[in-house]
Amino acid sequence: MQGQDIWSRTCGGETYELNKLYGQPIHTLQRVCVKSRLFIRFESPTWKVSLEGCKMAATSTTNFSIRSAASAGSKLGPYSQSKPSGIRFNSTNYLWNFNGLKTANSVSCESKSSLLGSESTAALKRSYIGKVRKYNMISYRKVQLQASYKVAVLGAAGGIGQPLALLIKMSPLVSALHLYDIANVKGVAADLSHCNTPSQVLDFTGASELAACLKDVNVVVIPAGVPRKPGMTRDDLFNINANIVKTLVEAVADNCPDAFIHIISNPVNSTMPIAAEVLKQKGVYDPKKLFGVTTLDVVRANTFVAQKKNLKLIDVDVPVIGGHAGITILPLLSKTKPSVTFTDEEVQELTVRIQNAGTEVVEAKAGAGSATLSMAYAAARFVESSLRALDGDSDVYECTFVESDLTELPFFASRVKLGRNGVEALISSDLQGLSEYEQKALEELKPELKASIEKGVAFIQKQPVTA
Repeated sequence: MQGQDIWSRTCGGETYELNKLYGQPIHTLQRVCVKSRLFIRFESPTWKVSLEGCKMAATSTTNFSIRSAASAGSKLGPYSQSKPSGIRFNSTNYLWNFNGLKTANSVSCESKSSLLGSESTAALKRSYIGKVRKYNMISYRKVQLQASYKVAVLGAAGGIGQPLALLIKMSPLVSALHLYDIANVKGVAADLSHCNTPSQVLDFTGASELAACLKDVNVVVIPAGVPRKPGMTRDDLFNINANIVKTLVEAVADNCPDAFIHIISNPVNSTMPIAAEVLKQKGVYDPKKLFGVTTLDVVRANTFVAQKKNLKLIDVDVPVIGGHAGITILPLLSKTKPSVTFTDEEVQELTVRIQNAGTEVVEAKAGAGSATLSMAYAAARFVESSLRALDGDSDVYECTFVESDLTELPFFASRVKLGRNGVEALISSDLQGLSEYEQKALEELKPELKASIEKGVAFIQKQPVTA
């Protein structure tokens, strides 16, 4: 479903005309004058927009804030942003005109969200400034929201699938959310369908409905499989999850070969190469559109570093390279933004904790599951980044496990730039100027990662895909 336009228009300084947002009426419209200050606020079940103007002798200020209740993302005109807590823009001179109040040509952007980092916030700020300048001194504003992408979650009734589906449902970039599982998915879909966000939710159960689930989908997310239990290594998961991923990717190849494919099922170091081999044998492999989702390692690294160094979490960005298991996970603490100094003991402590964070959760749940909620959050972040890239955002960077030539290994996790066609560039600079500790750890992880990749490739070579 496509979002409709919101119009706010000045008419004699008194009249405001607003239509509906996603077919829902604007619930509140308030206009209150207190001395020389004007406050205007209107909201819908999905969006809240407020404008505050202060008319003064020579200059005036206007604050324009947009807050999305549906919040894993929002869209302003052709520009998109992904902030769960909203964005606030403050302007303080002459930029555009609302009800006779002049505003400024300097804009500051404040965000209270941590779903995306400061680089994306800066890009949104630049987009906002350019858009506002284009409409300088025009007495009306038009905000366009458009949901236009279909996302399929394969394994939607599981521990990761359910919270992941909820987070994806919150994105206004998603027009249709297809939920697939072998059982119990109808209840999940019915539950999610009651959320008043734009996307339509459809459920698909069993192999007979898998093709219909994947028809015309733009992004496929695969969290299907069994979780890790206490005492179970990621290799123990292999024989079970390898067959699941093989079957699902075969269906993707047959029904939506151009889609972005996100592999979450563990062990990612092996299941992602499995997916690549399936797509190759099907003749539809595009290395730019196949991703092993390692975002959770970045999320954990950012969180642990911020806690350790008492930093503002939204400002922290730690690239994580290598793979997605044990010592193959290598956080590049020397590349942390903002720049921060670590002692050798802190580097060792943080690196080991980030590498073993999954085990930390498994043990804490005492047999009741693995890292499902944090994984769902991280996967939703990567989905949102993919949607922003598909939508034309030119400033989307994420760490992910992809086909790579940065090392001698065929697949490697690193920071990449995403675009409409998938991976646009591998950020090789992250591997330059590593600390002595990181360089040694990089060489030590390669044999284990190489073995995991070869294990996945050999699995498909022994079990050719279905024609």
